[in-house]
Parts: sequence; C-alpha cells; structure tokens
Amino acid sequence: MNSLSQEIARFVVELKFEDLPDPVVHEAKRVLMDSLGCALAGTMTQKGKISIALAERLGGPPESSIVGKDDKLSCCNAAFANGELINALDYDAVLYPPAPHVSPYVIPAPLAVAESVRASGKDLILATVLGHEITARLSLGLTEFSHYDPEKGGIRYLPAYGYSQSLFGGTAGAGKILKLGHKKLSHALGIAGYNCPVPTFAKWAETAPSAMTKYGSAGWLSTAAVTAALLAEMGYTGDTALFDGEYGFWSFYASCASGNWEPDRVMEKIGQTWHFLEIAYKPYPCCRLIHGVLDCFMSIIDKNKLVPEDIESVKAFCHPIVAKPIWANNELATHVDAQFSVAYALSAAAHRIRIGADWQDVDIMRNTKLLQFMEKVSYQSHPGIFEGRRKDFRSLLSMVEVVAQGKTFSEERVYPKGTAFTDAQMTDEELVEKFRHNASSVLTQDNIDTAVKTLLQLEGVENITELMKHVSGVSP
Repeated sequence: MNSLSQEIARFVVELKFEDLPDPVVHEAKRVLMDSLGCALAGTMTQKGKISIALAERLGGPPESSIVGKDDKLSCCNAAFANGELINALDYDAVLYPPAPHVSPYVIPAPLAVAESVRASGKDLILATVLGHEITARLSLGLTEFSHYDPEKGGIRYLPAYGYSQSLFGGTAGAGKILKLGHKKLSHALGIAGYNCPVPTFAKWAETAPSAMTKYGSAGWLSTAAVTAALLAEMGYTGDTALFDGEYGFWSFYASCASGNWEPDRVMEKIGQTWHFLEIAYKPYPCCRLIHGVLDCFMSIIDKNKLVPEDIESVKAFCHPIVAKPIWANNELATHVDAQFSVAYALSAAAHRIRIGADWQDVDIMRNTKLLQFMEKVSYQSHPGIFEGRRKDFRSLLSMVEVVAQGKTFSEERVYPKGTAFTDAQMTDEELVEKFRHNASSVLTQDNIDTAVKTLLQLEGVENITELMKHVSGVSP
C-alpha cells in the first residue's frame, strides 16, 4: 500500500494540463497576474527592498529573475525574493478553506524553476494549480474546517493557519516543472517536511508591533521548496512516509494546536473537486479580515460625500480576532503594522488615500491627520459572525456605524469584495486594473501592456522567459 506522500506524488506526476477544467486554467492565470502585480508593488516597501538586496548579495548563476528587476540570479535566491515581494503588502490573494495565504508560498518556487529550465506557460499554469491544490488539501487534513469556536471563547489557533504546510505545495509545483517521477517527488516531499518551519501564527497574532517575518517567511519557504525539488532530482532521499504513522508530520507539526489528522480528506475526490477555485482576491492592501468593514465604510462615505472632518466616530463590527494585539495595534513601527491595524485601514480609507502601495508609504502612515483620525475608531465582534460562518464558510459578516453631521449611517456586508462564487467576486477587468496600478511605479506602459496580454494568453507561451522579461522591466 502506498503512503500518502506517494499518493500525492502520483497525482502530481500524472496530472496533465489537458486534465484541467477551463475554469481552473483561467483561475491560474488570474492568480499569477494578481501575485506578480503584488510583487511589483512590493518592491517599493522596506521589506521588499531588503529582500531584493539579500537575494542579489547571495547571487548565483543567472537562472531566474526577481520580479521588477532587470537581472538574474540563482533560482533559489530569485524564489526567496519573489516570495517576500508577493506578500510584502499583504495584498495577495487568500485561499479558503482553510489556509489563507498560499500564493506567495507556492508560486515563487515553480516560477523560478520554470524560468531556469525554460518551461512553457502550460507548465507554469499546471504547477500553479498543483501548488495551491496540494496545500489546500493538506490543510483540510491537518485540522477541522474552521477556527471559529464560540464555546471556547471564539478564537482558536489551528495548525492550518501556520502557513508552513504551503511548503509542500511549492515543492510539488517545482517538482512538476522539473518533471520528477513518482519516486523522486515522494523524496522531495519528505525533504520538504523535515525542513518545514513550525506553526507561528498564534505567537505572531499576540505580538505587537509586528515583525517583517509576519506569520511566516514566504521567501524562506520558497527557497526550501526549490531546494527540496533540486535535491531530490539529484538523488538526495527524503522520508517517503512523512505523513504516516504515530509520529507522522501531523503529530510533530500540528499536535500542539489540535492534534486532529484526517488523511482521507487530502485525497478525497482529488482531480474532481478543485479547492483551488476558492481563491479570494484582495481589493485592499491589508488583512482580509478587515475588508468587510472597509467595504461598508467606503460605501457610506462615498454615498454621503463625507470627509474626515465630518466624522465624529466610526464603530466597526467584524471578526473577533481584531481584539488580538496585532489588529488592535495603533503603533505603526513599520509598513507591516499598517497591514493589520483596523484603525489605520479605516483612516486611510477616510482620507481617500489611493488604494495600493500608498497605504503603506511611511510618510503617509505617519501623517498627523491620519493618526488623529484613528482615535475616532472603535471595533468589536459582529454578533452574527459565528452563525453566518456555520451557514456559509465564505461569509465574513461585517457592519459599520458612522456618526457624522449629526446623523448615524450604517451598512452591513455578508461577503467582502473579492469573495469567490458570490456577487462580490472580482472580475477579470478589476484584476487587470489592480495589476496595472501595482505595476505603474515599476514598469513602463509598454511592459505593463505586454505583461497583461501575455498573462491572459499564458497557455500559448512556449518559454516562460518571455513573461519574465516583461515583469522584470526588460524592454519589449
């Protein structure tokens, strides 16, 4: 009987581009466009600049590109920089259930390897799908569906929110690009498991101000994924029964949080049901849990033509986790703190700062008017959020009350903008516009136009280096 690692490896190796349903192919192109755009905007941040500088210092053979940079270095170091860049603004897509940030952890490794071996657009699409799908399925196996538990105080930190298990998705994607066989890919997954960081989400959520590492370094996991795939290709062996037995991965990774392990969920209807399609895109560069209140607040101030001076108070009703230090923090030491501060996000919206990297510009973050407005903001748990979540896992019930001009204005949302399979889902046109804005400070208009066209027609690209030229700033 095959181990779970071997079953996963068999699926990854045997899946062909032609096996992918059209909606899955289309979603892969959408998430690649969104992620590369986030990386381009991420080059403007302090975290992004540091990550690029380190990757360039480490150097290596000219195999792969850093997004937004017209030079090449080793595929490992390019993957490191691109992982950090995609997640630098916290503007990247999330995947439910139950492993929110996946793209910055699973795209950089196959992207860098694809460029190094001159793989095709179809190869990259397939690897992107596999990276997300394997991560989502392992997350479902690691824990029960949700971390909402009103009987135990509302908040539970479960292992699927550690993000580290995305390392297996990145490794699977890189291994697919390298055309590893069943045996070598099983070894690659085993190597990855023994290099997987421990879950850090709980400690991060309880610590403010935040650090640039956030809930886990996308750069490090991307480097580890490339390394695992390359080592396996060269004959290095890993634990091919990593997930099995009393001391399997689930035990040493997840037992501290819940100890639940349901391996049957990992392979259930694999190739038929695509969890990958549950990607939700972000219209705002901040934590997804704040987006519903931002939707409500921006609707109120736009419809009523309110300016910051008109507003006496803002009360937000949202996810109860906002009571935790990282969300309640108003001390903006770095741009990462701005990504999670509820008060700051609402202040940036009130002052109509252009949505994008400007929200995390250091000078804007420290503007006295924005900081003073934050004192008008209060927030608490929405009383219906648990019941709504039980009825529909996509829901994130949010409400805002604004007192202004002697009146009280209120709005409520069930689904934040960008939620898959709802009326709030972002359109292709909206994602293209988001990409264009994110790229506008880094690339020429010609590069942007060509990159958009290439991404939308990616299955027809014979050599992925053509795409990387355009998103790295090389003249078309």
